[in-house]
Amino acid sequence: MKLQRLSLLNFKNIEECELLPTEGINCIVGSNGAGKTNVVDAVHYLSMSKSSLPMTDGQCLRHGAPFFMLQGDYTTDGEMGVTVNCSFKKGEGKSLKFCGKEYPRLADHIGVIPVVMVSPSDGALVVEAAEERRRWLNAFISQLDHSYLDATMRYNRLLAERNTLLKQGEMLPPELLEVIDEQLVELGERVAGVRREVLARLAPLVETIYTQIAGERESVELAYRSELNTSPYGEILVRNRQKDMIMGFTTAGPHRDDVVMTIGGYPLRKFGSQGQQKSFLLALKLAQYNLLHERLGERPLLLLDDLFDKLDEERLSRLVELTSGEEYGQVFITDCNRERLISVLKGCNLEFRLFSVEGGEVKTEEV
Repeated sequence: MKLQRLSLLNFKNIEECELLPTEGINCIVGSNGAGKTNVVDAVHYLSMSKSSLPMTDGQCLRHGAPFFMLQGDYTTDGEMGVTVNCSFKKGEGKSLKFCGKEYPRLADHIGVIPVVMVSPSDGALVVEAAEERRRWLNAFISQLDHSYLDATMRYNRLLAERNTLLKQGEMLPPELLEVIDEQLVELGERVAGVRREVLARLAPLVETIYTQIAGERESVELAYRSELNTSPYGEILVRNRQKDMIMGFTTAGPHRDDVVMTIGGYPLRKFGSQGQQKSFLLALKLAQYNLLHERLGERPLLLLDDLFDKLDEERLSRLVELTSGEEYGQVFITDCNRERLISVLKGCNLEFRLFSVEGGEVKTEEV
């Protein structure tokens, strides 16, 4: 997938701009707060129908503007031209169109324009609670498998219904709970099974790419932690029913599962150095890229946001050389240090296109 033209209107701090990216490496430079991350976030938005940051659609409006509009003109790896339009207006909500036709559900667009974004916020995948890792895993698999996305949405709705019932305690109608549990089991087993299969495929890719980036031979592992790995979900719900009624919520299931990351057999969170954690996260995202490419037959857009301050020069050079290979397609890199970015790319003998952002204005620069 290649983004040929990106148009923004009233998106965050950018009043209006149009970019014509190259098919290879695109560099976006600017000081902190200038708006360079907003440019790559617009690319993410057109793929996932939402910001990569914890922001509402209304918060993505430029201050004082009543609406924003985004447009991306793409060429698929099969050389077919497609256009995606996204707009949001106060009081009217969001509209997403593919080649002029509006989606009846925004979820139907996920995976059509595959994207992988790497940013400093990814550190939360290592240091924060399991919810962060489940959120990443759900977003990733949803690009691979629409039926998984539907299953997780239905599972979450049923889970909310069950939790509401559980708050009734002894007044809870057991026959109603059994009806919900039957449906919850079917969906929960489906969700857990897909997660287990995807992580099993991802794990060896992470290990290989980690060695390429870090230049080290530590054993890194990725695994799915779930009670459903050892017991059927139906048995778990029956076993926990009394406990759930006391607690007032469902204490076990895919909504409580976790992704385990280890290095040398020990938890990455506790025993991995900062450099090892960063290398692991990069390997995880690039493994995600490779699996998306393999399953969808389309190379995702790769967004590398503000990483250069977080990596030493050796890891940085390995990352740039790795992602400039033929198996990777179009890449967008943001950095606040123009000279450093140019130096690294020229040091790797790579061609690139340079854009600068200042005060929300985006310009193409000669190198």
